Amino acid sequence: MYNGGKILFGILIFLALVTFPFYNDIGKANVRPEPKINTPEIQKLSEKQCVESQAFMKANHMTLLNEWRDSAVRGGNRTYVASDGKKYTISLQNTCLRCHSNKKEFCDTCHSYAGVNPYCWDCHIAPKGAKK
Repeated sequence: MYNGGKILFGILIFLALVTFPFYNDIGKANVRPEPKINTPEIQKLSEKQCVESQAFMKANHMTLLNEWRDSAVRGGNRTYVASDGKKYTISLQNTCLRCHSNKKEFCDTCHSYAGVNPYCWDCHIAPKGAKK
């Protein structure tokens, strides 16, 4: 092997470049965002309660929204009965975004952190921000 040193050097350079993103981020964790729920609409409510518990919504909101979509659009059912027995209108625009009107602070921060791009706004009109 006449070029063994060059090959070994090339392999080391290749491995250094490939692994750079991993060892460059060691010890640098992103801070998990907390959704901002201080909209004027939420502050006006006497009972600050979502359609389900906060823990349920953090873990399962996309599943719930998919079920709502299927139920409303495909099944024609526009009423959701929550686990506590209360009934809500199935509507992203009129139920969810009535309170959570701060899409940038509420939705986008967590979705960016998680690296997901929901397709809600393919059909729904994205809110412009807090209503004044």
